Amino acid sequence: MSVLVTGGAGYLGSQLVLALRDEGENVVVLDNLSTGYEWAVPRGAELVIGDVGDRLLLNHLMRTRRVDAVLHLAGALVVADSVADPLGYYLNHSIKTRELIAAAVANGVEHIVLSSSTAVYGHPAENPVPETAPLEPLTPYAVFKASAERMLAEAGASYGLKSVSLRTGHIAGADPSGRVGHAIVGATDLVKIVLEAALGRREYVPVFGTDYDTPDGTGIRDYVHVADAADAHLAALAYLRAGGESVTVNCGYGQGHSVLEVIDAVQRIAGKVLDVRARARRADDIVSLVADPRRILQTLAWQPRFSNLETILEHALAWEARAAMRAA
Repeated sequence: MSVLVTGGAGYLGSQLVLALRDEGENVVVLDNLSTGYEWAVPRGAELVIGDVGDRLLLNHLMRTRRVDAVLHLAGALVVADSVADPLGYYLNHSIKTRELIAAAVANGVEHIVLSSSTAVYGHPAENPVPETAPLEPLTPYAVFKASAERMLAEAGASYGLKSVSLRTGHIAGADPSGRVGHAIVGATDLVKIVLEAALGRREYVPVFGTDYDTPDGTGIRDYVHVADAADAHLAALAYLRAGGESVTVNCGYGQGHSVLEVIDAVQRIAGKVLDVRARARRADDIVSLVADPRRILQTLAWQPRFSNLETILEHALAWEARAAMRAA
């Protein structure tokens, strides 16, 4: 039997494929390489360059590779792009995810693990936010994640498909052994920007909003090490294979860090003072979003290994420094 990983050549995907291969799994990666890299797919995993919405290709792979589980990570992560082109985003994500789920049902695939996001909560009324909180997605990206969760739930009710939806916080860090990391060019997430500034690849660090109702006036997020996020996907797969029922869980540490805390931590680790410039708030930015991890800890055999913020940033900085040397 094989595991199909969509988006397996990307940031989280490549880390997950490494973890699967470390466990001895047969892995098939389906990726169109729009934000992934062929070199990031480890030896022993099969890379198929193609579209997650290609039903004929999906049918072929699921049948010939004897796929028993799908780990669905495909999908762009740039929220601004989803706002600029919502119809294109829905086509490339929601509609193609529907095709993936339909192919799984038609070909007897029993398990799907969805890489979802805490963005589905919008502005939560409480932090840490539990899975029972109402979903109020604010962007097409978050709407896509919520709709994918809904499609899986309905497929489960009608066809018996079992699934785990992992609502993950902001993924950061890099493989502790340095094998893979955040290689996407033009990434807009905070950690990537700050690290590039620390290495002289950006002139300054913009901070969007300094007057939020938080201790230091900047937004707060739950940063999750990419290796811990990958481990959560493995734990979800093991849970389903052991007969677990469909479930939605947060994937986070239950602790948040502000934008300025992240910047200060990078300055300490890198030993540099960065040019930090205040900017106006962006539309639909969330003030504070921290996931309540109690359900994942109780339901899945998942124990985070790298929950310390400085550890996350040290691994990420080491990766960025090596990537900069290779590019020089």
